[in-house]
Amino acid sequence: MIFHEGRVGYVVDGDIDASEPIDVRDSIKTGTVPRSRIRVHGSRTAKYAVVFADVGAIAVSMCLAAWARDRLVTSPEPLGPMVKTGLASLLIWPIVFGRYRLYTTAAISSASSEVTRVVHAMAAGVVLTGVTSLVLAQAVSRVWLLLLMVLGALAVLAERGATRGFFRRARERGRLQRPVIVVGTNAEALGIAQMLRDDPSLGFRVLGLLDCSNTIHEVPEVPVLGHWHDAVQIVDDLDATGVIIATSAIDTGTANRLARDLIEIGCHVELTSGLVDISADRLLPHPLGTRPVVYVEPIRRFGWRAVAKRGFDLLLAVFLLIVTLPILIVSIVLIKLDSKGPLFFTQPRLGRNGVIFGVRKLRTMVVGAERMLDELRDQSDADGPLFKMRNDPRVTRVGRTLRRLSIDELPQLWNVVVGDMSIVGPRPALPAEAELWTDEMGARLRVKPGITGMWQVSGRSALSFEDYVRNDLYYVDNWTLLTDLAIVAKTVPVVFLGRGAC
Repeated sequence: MIFHEGRVGYVVDGDIDASEPIDVRDSIKTGTVPRSRIRVHGSRTAKYAVVFADVGAIAVSMCLAAWARDRLVTSPEPLGPMVKTGLASLLIWPIVFGRYRLYTTAAISSASSEVTRVVHAMAAGVVLTGVTSLVLAQAVSRVWLLLLMVLGALAVLAERGATRGFFRRARERGRLQRPVIVVGTNAEALGIAQMLRDDPSLGFRVLGLLDCSNTIHEVPEVPVLGHWHDAVQIVDDLDATGVIIATSAIDTGTANRLARDLIEIGCHVELTSGLVDISADRLLPHPLGTRPVVYVEPIRRFGWRAVAKRGFDLLLAVFLLIVTLPILIVSIVLIKLDSKGPLFFTQPRLGRNGVIFGVRKLRTMVVGAERMLDELRDQSDADGPLFKMRNDPRVTRVGRTLRRLSIDELPQLWNVVVGDMSIVGPRPALPAEAELWTDEMGARLRVKPGITGMWQVSGRSALSFEDYVRNDLYYVDNWTLLTDLAIVAKTVPVVFLGRGAC
């Protein structure tokens, strides 16, 4: 759908409708687009609910800490001081959590940042609880305070995890959505709008774009609401609660002026960094003279981190080889009974720094399958250099089951043991695929390839080649040990449910 004349579009509840065109400004005045449909409801109530949930988690933790203290320490302690101190300090905890910005959505947009802030807030809260006991002249056990720190952090994180899940499901159903306007009509602005529309769990509903050029451009599938200099009026007319400014679409002076004007009317303003596929956890805003700048933390893949990753790989690979040995034996017998040919399939792949090694798999195809590839390449279900065919005629009957459950990948655990691969990393590519890579894709070879990775847990063969590249480069550029642990945890349901396998 194309939108002309700035404010003319097809808008119903902030989304595109295939009905007759309307003027956005005039439609609001005449009641064509009801304000109640594009206004956020319940956000303040939701925040209060989180506050009460946090206080409840802390109260439960205090009780559990008192119970655990009695079990761990032989000398009895009266409950009176702990009860009085606990009740008095409950009023302090929401203030502490607020001080650590645990009620600011932007500060806890990622789970890792929320975990860090919860741990720091718990430490501060326990210290203030101890101070409260001194002010009230109530002697409380240090063991109780220490247990409160540990149990409280676990309880709050569990409660916050459940809350995140509730909000995510509500947003996916179209509730608790923040109506926003994106400033810009360039590729970055369109990418932001498309991302927010494709993933409603992020909690944003894009009402439209604002053009930053002298003439309003036609933009497919997204309503252009007007010029940026009418932003304040348009935000007020549409009851938008937030504005996202694509900084690559607008000059610095204009962005500053626009941000100040929008903040003045109580609008939430977010500016893009212009960076792509850089984890937000690596961005540290700080002043440089009179200008706010963002420092990008470097990724360190050497030293103790490299030793820890190698140790993690060895331990998990050896453990999985032992645990899955019966599955391997049964699979080998079935392969032998199902078709003629070798039990294992070894194929040259690119390792770290482009070193070629032999990747091992259980054979899932007929003998001579590689010679048949040229005849089937036009039928590939994947775009780009990758070849993926959902109903590949070369795959044997047993092979389809082994592939769906990723059992054919188990021999690669030996590649991990000998150091050719890692448990987590980019998919090991064929040398022929690398010949079609762009210079940017060569960055995949900075790390060892992995048995599982972001591509596998994000959809595997269901993803486009562009998504495949983006996921691998994101992993290479933002690797941490926690990322590896998270990917391994996500791999389990992906494997058992066979998501994206072909």
